[in-house]
Amino acid sequence: MKPSKTHYAALALALVAACAGDVLIRDTRQLMSEGRTDEALASLEKAMREDPQNHGYRSEYFRLRDFAVAQWLVQADALRTAVQFEPAEELYRRVLKYDAANSRATQGLAQTDLDKRHRGLVAEADKLVKVEKYRDARELLATVLAENPVQREARQLQRLIEERTTKPAIALLQLRSSVTKPISLELKDVPLRTVFDVIARAANLNFLFDKDVRADQRTTIVVRDAQVEDVIKLILATNQLEQKVLNETTALIYPNTPQKLREYQDLVVKSFYVANADVRQTANLIRTILKTRDIFIDEKLNLLVMKDTPNAIRLAEKLIAAQDIAEPEVMLEVEVLEVGYNKLMALGIQFPGSAAVSLVGGATAAGGTGTPGVVTLPELRSRNEELVRLTFTDPLFLLSLRQTDSRTNVLANPRIRVRNKEKAKIHIGDRVPVITTTSAVSGGFVSQSVSYLDVGLQLEVEPLIYLEDDVGIKIGLEVSSITNTIPQPGGGLVYQIGTRKTNTVLRLRDGETQILAGLITDQDQRNATRVPGIGELPVLGRLFSSTNDTITKTEIVLLITPRLMRTIARPDARTVEFAAGTEASSSGGPLGGTASPSSFAPIQPQPGPALSPAPAALPGAALPGGTIVPFGGVQPQ
Repeated sequence: MKPSKTHYAALALALVAACAGDVLIRDTRQLMSEGRTDEALASLEKAMREDPQNHGYRSEYFRLRDFAVAQWLVQADALRTAVQFEPAEELYRRVLKYDAANSRATQGLAQTDLDKRHRGLVAEADKLVKVEKYRDARELLATVLAENPVQREARQLQRLIEERTTKPAIALLQLRSSVTKPISLELKDVPLRTVFDVIARAANLNFLFDKDVRADQRTTIVVRDAQVEDVIKLILATNQLEQKVLNETTALIYPNTPQKLREYQDLVVKSFYVANADVRQTANLIRTILKTRDIFIDEKLNLLVMKDTPNAIRLAEKLIAAQDIAEPEVMLEVEVLEVGYNKLMALGIQFPGSAAVSLVGGATAAGGTGTPGVVTLPELRSRNEELVRLTFTDPLFLLSLRQTDSRTNVLANPRIRVRNKEKAKIHIGDRVPVITTTSAVSGGFVSQSVSYLDVGLQLEVEPLIYLEDDVGIKIGLEVSSITNTIPQPGGGLVYQIGTRKTNTVLRLRDGETQILAGLITDQDQRNATRVPGIGELPVLGRLFSSTNDTITKTEIVLLITPRLMRTIARPDARTVEFAAGTEASSSGGPLGGTASPSSFAPIQPQPGPALSPAPAALPGAALPGGTIVPFGGVQPQ
């Protein structure tokens, strides 16, 4: 059965459709490569509707759709992590447009809404923290952390609230007298307990005494215009006593001896997580300054645990705050240029270097080549031309007309970020293997070892960052190359290295560029080949000579620019200077810190009555509104 015209037409239509399908698929792939994914998918979707039986369109559509969906999901997750919620939602919705059942896109949209709500709650909590409404802020953060325990902003804000609201393990209590104005006091050779009794009744304070405080101990004190708290500190200091404040109106007085200090002084254990400084150096600092012995360090966690009095703990906090600062860093922009110039000129006629005349004879048969230097007598009498041979070096004449100019500009432009006082190295070049052979004297044992020699550009920098945004840089630059290879009798090679090396220390401002140049190699070689005698004539000699001139010049240029990425943060004045008490006690403040310089007057023997008589009913209890407290009427018991 022969195929009809209808069969041929159907076959032609099928071929045309196949060609059209190939063109469509190729066009959609081109659209995908150009980033026009929506157009490519829309084109394939339209072709599928028009030709549902075409499986090529369906397979290509689902392949491209799955590829695009995977890309969109990755981009949407990255945007959501970077807190760019609107672009992330747009990508998730685009995924659901082509794949409505995609669970990952559905979960991503829900998580995006949750993240937006969480960020709103965290922002509201941050406003509450700024106005010190910590309880309300803590409630909002609890809601966020209950739904997402790893929410970073919420955890940071919660940590800030805890730092501000957590009370110290042992509160540093201070006595608060009912008298707020400065007082004056003059007591001479009175019992110590009487002085405290007068102050207690006048300032509404309570004093308890340790059993070892002597009842017959007497004291003399003269102060003018001083606070009650400072007067108490002065009495304690001059009588070798110490106090333990139980509350704002009660204090326990005890002798200032090591044993009593161990009995009454409260101790605090605190852990310091050192962020930037070396934990061992920090521990040595605290031991040296505060004389603290109970210190434990954990180098793995950079943790320092300290047990001491509350005053010593506060001083340690200030010391660590002054030392634990971020290490400064600098970005060094280095540009190394090796500028080379090479010129070669070869000009002239090169004549043969030698000419030889020889006689060749002694041919034994016709057509024989003969023997050079051997001539028979018949051959000599025949005077044959073939007996004489002229020999010249090849080529006979060589005309040299060559000129070569070359320039090289080898550029290395690395950017190195270095910490303060740390070395950074750069090597741009090759590592040449050097084989060393070792043979034993007896036994015939031979061993070989391979070492590598660095050849090329080697740069070593070490920055030192100053407080004034200056950067000191210690620079070591070396440029080396293999200039010659020397074979050894045993079969090895020895390399001859040519090097240019410089070391310097400089100090630059932030962003200032310094140029280091002058490492120059200059070679000028001139070679001439002449015919003896004639080649040395002034003008005619150029026709009988050949010259070869080579000029080579190279220079190394180094440009370096420091850019500070993190400079030294100078601590504030309160951190670098603070009161540390006395050698015997780290009270954290000087005696009489709130009084004026003239508060404590020297004791002067004055005859007669005191400043003003106190009421007979209750000596020292009356406190007039002025600045003088009439304690002078109290008589020694």
